[in-house]
Amino acid sequence: MEVNFTPGIEADLQRVASKNGYGAEQLVLEIVHSYLKHDQWFRAEVQQGLDQLDRGEFTGHDEVVARIERMFRP
Repeated sequence: MEVNFTPGIEADLQRVASKNGYGAEQLVLEIVHSYLKHDQWFRAEVQQGLDQLDRGEFTGHDEVVARIERMFRP
């Protein structure tokens, strides 16, 4: 796979990579790997929330408002 960057993005990658002791290619690989891990985690968390909603496990609007009001009472 080949990815083409604009000259400005490539310069930024080179600058950030060199500040962190990486080559630009290594930095891009780290960024993509981090993004993919985060995406996997995020999708699992969203699915967990949807599953909880399907089971009826949620806090209604009125209860959320009541909790917030209790938090900010003097």
